[in-house]
Amino acid sequence: MRYDRSHECWGASATVLTLTAKVPWYSNPDQVTLLQQTVEAYRQGCNWVSGVVDTTHGLQQAALHTETYRPLRAQFGLRSQMAQSVIKTVIAPWTRVRFTKPAFDLVWNRDDSLKAGAFSLNTLAGRVPIPFARQGMERFFDGTWQCGTAHLVHRHGRWFLPVPMTKDVAETDWAEIRQVVGLDFGINVLVTAYDSQGQTTFFPGRAVKARRAHFKLLRQTLQRRQTPSARRRLKRLGQRENRWMTDVNHRVSKALVVRYGVQTLFVLEDLTGMRGATERVRRRDRYTSVSWAFYQLRQMLEYKATLYQSRTIAVDPRYTSQTCPHCGHVARGNRDKRRHRFACQQCHYRSNDDRIGAMNLHRQGIEYRVTGAIAAGPRS
Repeated sequence: MRYDRSHECWGASATVLTLTAKVPWYSNPDQVTLLQQTVEAYRQGCNWVSGVVDTTHGLQQAALHTETYRPLRAQFGLRSQMAQSVIKTVIAPWTRVRFTKPAFDLVWNRDDSLKAGAFSLNTLAGRVPIPFARQGMERFFDGTWQCGTAHLVHRHGRWFLPVPMTKDVAETDWAEIRQVVGLDFGINVLVTAYDSQGQTTFFPGRAVKARRAHFKLLRQTLQRRQTPSARRRLKRLGQRENRWMTDVNHRVSKALVVRYGVQTLFVLEDLTGMRGATERVRRRDRYTSVSWAFYQLRQMLEYKATLYQSRTIAVDPRYTSQTCPHCGHVARGNRDKRRHRFACQQCHYRSNDDRIGAMNLHRQGIEYRVTGAIAAGPRS
């Protein structure tokens, strides 16, 4: 899933929002056979063109089209648009590539289109209508989304068509923002939210942390075996963990935008460079510190906030858990990280350290609304 903020400035702005709709199909055995033949011919065509480019070093599309178009049609049975897509697929990120997985790039309204509740898909035998699962996909077919180049893939015994869907979204004007919510990301507590009403919401992460530890233990066990079957299981385990992490991030980001509603400014931590900093922790704690997909969570929250007519900003997270939100005193000793406690050494204000972080992020969001700039460093 991709979120593309192509225009952004102080005040109202336009946002190009791109989501990938992963469409599962209900294909019959004959259609499955035809799809398999199509993607295999496409794969072989890509490998052949890749070899031609590697030999001739010619990357000009027009010249390559002249040299390869007719052989692609004659030798591999590709239809006209398929042959052109093969050429574009090969030269896009040119380096000599071996195409091993079955796949097929489809240009909207040339290779695929939506007709009568089914996708009309281009194959070696011509157009084939294939029904798809509509549940959860209705919003993409309301006339406001534009379809991009899809990529037909076969995974886990099923056929999927990930279709990039794009629409222009008018961002909420800053004058319409009705509340600010500071969001502190963490391990034991995935997200701590502090809103303009002074309410704090915790999204606990201990169950998530325990399951990650379970995945880690399984991975270590399989790595010690060093057998082909163990390596296959290790790959499937990694895929399963990634799907689970993505699902958790989806549910957390959706819960946040639903809870706080429209016209909300979410203030996030800019965790760029976090990996380099956390890799200095003890080796046994490194997996816990660096493996969670916080950037993915941020991306999901950004595009969901846009759909809910809200906004997001990312600020410097340094000192947010060491700064007293009452008197502004900054000191490492203010925070007991192990016990998740905060006690200001100057004014003696006490609270949960994650809550303190969210409160300081909330304050930065308030300042941003007033000044239009993100404050650098702690409050003086």
